Amino acid sequence: MFYKVVILLLYQSLLTLAAPNIIFIVADDLGWDDVSFHGSEQIPTPNIDALATNGIILNNYYVSPICTPTRSAIMTGRHPIHTGMQHSVIVGDQPYGLPLNESIMPQFFSTLGYESHIVGKWHLGFFAQEYTPLFRGFQTHLGYWLGAEDYFDHTAEAETVPYKNQYGLDFRDNMTVLSTENGTYSTELFTKQAVTIIQNQDHSKPLFLYLPYQAVHSGNLDEEPLQAPLEYIDRFPHIQNKNRRTFAGMVSALDDAVGAIVDALSEEGMLSNSIIVFTTDNGGPSNGFDGNAASNYPLRGLKATLWEGGVRGNGLIYSPLLQTQRYVSQQMMHVTDWLPTLFRAAGGDPNGLRNMDGFDMWDMLSYNDDHSPRTDILHNIDPIEQKAAIRVNDYKLLTGNIDMRYDGWYPPYQLEEDTEKIYNDRQNVVNMKVPHTTVKVQCGQKPANASTNCDPKVYPCLYHIPSDPCEYNNIAASNHDLVLELLQRLQDYSKGMVPPGNKPFDPKGDPKYHNNTWVPWVK
Repeated sequence: MFYKVVILLLYQSLLTLAAPNIIFIVADDLGWDDVSFHGSEQIPTPNIDALATNGIILNNYYVSPICTPTRSAIMTGRHPIHTGMQHSVIVGDQPYGLPLNESIMPQFFSTLGYESHIVGKWHLGFFAQEYTPLFRGFQTHLGYWLGAEDYFDHTAEAETVPYKNQYGLDFRDNMTVLSTENGTYSTELFTKQAVTIIQNQDHSKPLFLYLPYQAVHSGNLDEEPLQAPLEYIDRFPHIQNKNRRTFAGMVSALDDAVGAIVDALSEEGMLSNSIIVFTTDNGGPSNGFDGNAASNYPLRGLKATLWEGGVRGNGLIYSPLLQTQRYVSQQMMHVTDWLPTLFRAAGGDPNGLRNMDGFDMWDMLSYNDDHSPRTDILHNIDPIEQKAAIRVNDYKLLTGNIDMRYDGWYPPYQLEEDTEKIYNDRQNVVNMKVPHTTVKVQCGQKPANASTNCDPKVYPCLYHIPSDPCEYNNIAASNHDLVLELLQRLQDYSKGMVPPGNKPFDPKGDPKYHNNTWVPWVK
């Protein structure tokens, strides 16, 4: 008996020592059609593709339609309706954030011996310092607290009309304001810092590196919102549209950054015991929305909408630790699933995580299991805007004040020449051969009334997503009982909803009162 106990303890010790490094990369506002593994003919992303095609492409993966809600879901494993993050995003001097009674990823991982670092965007509150990353489990943070800023001078503009002229520096090394990096592109800065963290990591301790890039969100809207170094923009002479060409440069810089992270892990001997997640935070802001030039084509809608173009996310997981690799997962997965899934992969017991909305997907992903624990996805319930959407199994329901101004299908910008050579010239990443295979959405025939057969303000709209991923055919009229069933599911969710945490703007947070810097202003 004693012998068995000793063996068990040794085995558990080995598991602890072998806890995987977790690299969690978030791309900001990256559209469905902005990566070449989804079939983009304009923007080759060979480094991202290498992870996707050698790992697992998540083809049925969903995020929230905007930034703060998704980031809160990543950090907590809980729906935004359960944390008060379900309405809009944190803007400028709004004095609120992700509630302090919510434990988040680095705090959970610290119980497993992890060192946790964040490089990039926070956007979960900073009005009081207790809401910032170093007070919530991260050991270090290089980056910014707000939602958007200039890529080179790192000043952030308040994003609402009443405070349109509010500007301040929003860039920090831990809690120290960093003014010495004016002129350095943020993607380059963040990648350099991430590589340094990897190189300096004590190999006796597992690493959790949360890497939410600024790219490819637009910068300050009253300046030049799309920004990239000229060397990246010049890679895309085949794209006629100036904004799309610059956007392509931003994506290409991000793709190179992903390659640099993988290279660093490989050079430090860490890649074989690492898990890399790549996800967008929401759909892309296409058609000029938010000063951007992303594309979700052929999906319907865009960022900030509950259509597929707003919530169906680019997602992948790569790890040599996965028992099955190089496949496309068709199982439903939601952004809230990452916390319990990665906690399990790190050696923790997800059953001990309190009040999780997410599911542990590790076995499903690792063994390519057809049986997912997830049967529904709550896209959101916003009691202020009075709109909601949910998917249950194959059916999706939208109801309420859905903004029909952005309900279209926005084709990609036109090309001047074929990009096949560009793609083929940039295929190899860390000696991994990338087959030129894509996961394209097949929409089927678009009916003449696709734009007019749905008005959620009048009656809920219902779609069968597997056969109608582009939301052409509203089938609510012929499926009344199913509509009622999904409305009841929304009602069940709403019973556990907490009020939105949004607060009115507080002029005391204006950077002009704080040396033209965004700082915590509530003590």
